[in-house]
Order: sequence, then C-alpha cells, then structure tokens
Amino acid sequence: MADSTTASSSTPVYSPTAFLVQCDPEHPNAKLPTRGSALAAGYDLYASETVTLPKEGGRKVVQTGIRMKLPEGCYGRVAPRSGLAVKHGIDVGAGVIDADYRGLLGILLFNFGQEDFTINTGDRIAQLVIERIHTPEVTAVDSLDVTVRGEGGFGSSGGFGPKA
Repeated sequence: MADSTTASSSTPVYSPTAFLVQCDPEHPNAKLPTRGSALAAGYDLYASETVTLPKEGGRKVVQTGIRMKLPEGCYGRVAPRSGLAVKHGIDVGAGVIDADYRGLLGILLFNFGQEDFTINTGDRIAQLVIERIHTPEVTAVDSLDVTVRGEGGFGSSGGFGPKA
C-alpha cells in the first residue's frame, strides 16, 4: 500500500519540501540538475544546446531544457560556476527563479573573457542554490532609527567612503 508521499512505485506525490524537475520533451539533451558532492550548496545546471558566447561582454541565454517546481517558501538563485568565471570570464546574470515560474529555464551568461567561448551541449553552465525566502509586509513610516553607519554607502564600513 502506498504511503502519503508515494502514489505508486513510479509516481511520486508532491510534498512541500520536494524539488521537482521536468525535462522538456522538445529538448532531448536536457539533464537533471546534480550536486557535485554531498555538501555542495548548489545543483549543477547543464546546457541542452551548443552556444558560442562572443568575447568581451557578449551575452546569450542558454537553454537547460528543464522546468521545475521549487519547494514551498523557497526561490532559486542561479549562481556562476567558479571554474568558468576564473578560467574563462563567464558570469551569470538575472539569477532569480520565482517559485511560481513553470517555464523553461534559460540561463543568461556573459563572457567577459578575451576570446569567444563555446558552451557545448551537456556542459555545466551554472549552479542553482535553493534558498528560503521571507516576504514581510511593507509598512510606510515617517522616519527610521539612527545608526552609527547612518547613510554611509559603498565602501563606508571599510573606511573608504566619503568622510562625514
């Protein structure tokens, strides 16, 4: 007999803590996200197509061929892979996946390197970190409390900002 998490041996039932991924039938090269180690924070995301990123700031959306349903109370943060960033100048942009998004996952990649860079089908292109999200109510106030830092912005906490 099936328990509350399984309808049958092959059909899992959704639970609030589940991370569900669907490979799109129109992307036969799509791969499920994987973790590189037991303690890895993110899931590796794979390209389902071959794309060349133009050098010196070129950008393209690279398809993964997957759709997903994130656990309740979470969102997905798409982060760069450190090796691609260090060795080739490849970075990720626009990296937030809302929990209610069900479309194909495309990854915006930038090439800040000095040479064109080719992403091949099956290459690991980014990582997905699933994070809890807090959505407090927005409350308008007339003033905020005073702090030591005050309005000090960029570089101010390290002594490099404008002098008061």
